[in-house]
Amino acid sequence: MSMLALVLIAIVALLHLYFLVLEMFLWTKPLGRKVFRMSPEKAEATKVLAANQGLYNGFLVAGLVWAIVAQRADVATFFLACVIVAGVYGAATVNKRIFYVQALPAIVALAVVWFAR
Repeated sequence: MSMLALVLIAIVALLHLYFLVLEMFLWTKPLGRKVFRMSPEKAEATKVLAANQGLYNGFLVAGLVWAIVAQRADVATFFLACVIVAGVYGAATVNKRIFYVQALPAIVALAVVWFAR
């Protein structure tokens, strides 16, 4: 894979690591509540669900790191596609911002992975 593809995959992985931290550890804290626009009561009531979401983001990070270390375009394609599907679904069901924060960086990274072959 090209250096640009590896860098873009790493950016997507770092974004998902940030989401993991927000969802698993900062959900009820001021930063987590601000990012997700929640009251303290709603954050407390949903913290277990958020931690579960964070765990899934961790699996995405692991797969993207695997793709970088092994320099495997097929692995990168699979995990970037997972990120894209999650981002599109989140944009359709939760908030359109999710498309720009989650799906769009993965789409760009996937395009570079494919065109760099």
